[in-house]
Amino acid sequence: MYILVINSGSSSVKYKLFDVKDKRELAKGIVERIGLDKSGLSHITHGRKEAAVTCDIPTHKAAVKLALEYLTDKQHGAIEDTSEIAACGHRVVHGGEEFSGSVVITEKVTKAIRMHFDIAPLHNPPNLLGIEVAMKLLPDIKHIAVFDTAFHQTIPASAYLYGLPYEFYRRDKIRRYGFHGTSHKYVALRAAAVLKKPVGKLKLITVHLGNGCSITAVKNGRSVNTSMGFTPLEGLLMGTRSGDIDPAVVFYLMHKKNLSYTEIDRLLNKESGLLGMSGISSDMRDVYSALKKGHRESRLAFEVFVERIQKYIGAYAVSMNGVDAIVFTAGIGENHPPTRKAVLAKLGFLGVRLDGEKNNSPAKEKVITSNKRGTRAVVIPTNEELMIAEDTRRLVR
Repeated sequence: MYILVINSGSSSVKYKLFDVKDKRELAKGIVERIGLDKSGLSHITHGRKEAAVTCDIPTHKAAVKLALEYLTDKQHGAIEDTSEIAACGHRVVHGGEEFSGSVVITEKVTKAIRMHFDIAPLHNPPNLLGIEVAMKLLPDIKHIAVFDTAFHQTIPASAYLYGLPYEFYRRDKIRRYGFHGTSHKYVALRAAAVLKKPVGKLKLITVHLGNGCSITAVKNGRSVNTSMGFTPLEGLLMGTRSGDIDPAVVFYLMHKKNLSYTEIDRLLNKESGLLGMSGISSDMRDVYSALKKGHRESRLAFEVFVERIQKYIGAYAVSMNGVDAIVFTAGIGENHPPTRKAVLAKLGFLGVRLDGEKNNSPAKEKVITSNKRGTRAVVIPTNEELMIAEDTRRLVR
């Protein structure tokens, strides 16, 4: 069964084609700079020569149409005709409280996605646009919405409510929603397989460290707490996002520095985090390289980044009354051993014993601790698209 996965952004469309029978990725690509100059497509079908083209791509409809053309191209394609695609899974960032799992897309579902435009203005509108376009181009198959927020709908009220008058939750649904849910779900399931234990009997802390960063407490296969909140801004220090700050800082900056709402939004989301603290880059590789050369601000950025992660790990170990494994994933979590080493350095009280050789090994999926008892640490490459494909297959069947 061939499943197409689409992740539609404001000026890009990413896609992957899977044969879900054996969980095999057949092809992938990205259409970039939609509606802008120098737009184009990069496409890879495994076992064939990579294709790259620069052309005029004015709309998302043109982008998805071009992707389908390359998926069925005689020279570069993975299939002969789009009729071979059994279903299409779509990444949607925000599903609110309406969706605790993936769903077949109906008019009611698209209406709910549209209702959350105000909460996720950068993501839900292009997500929905991609859905509408794909449904027109592939009208004879089912389309599935897979929500980043859905996995976190099992979080109890004591963890998702804020200390605001309750009417703001009841009337406006202001609460912790959490994000990266598809990634956290996938790596939790894979970690259970690596540890050879049922996920329903494990207490896991999944640590998603990329340009965006979040941590989730997964107890018996269910999310019970997570660091991102009403928006993806809350929680850990990230590439360009500030993460947790005193809310009064916003009032201070608006009043004392005469910053507007737009300027504050840009400051906290685009100019803070590793980039803002280091003054060098939002990329951990650049920050760590500068740190090794004695750059003071980069060292401070790295130390704050690590301390935030440790704080959440400690909190979630308490909330679950223990933890069996800490699972690192995403760009930094998978590929930066110094970050993992620094995070685990203070977790000896949990029984963590880092194995330096395993931590530095080229293996992608691995246990990096030597202890047999106590908390173990695992590295699991995330694969959100495969998780979306598997959810899509389940709903189609």
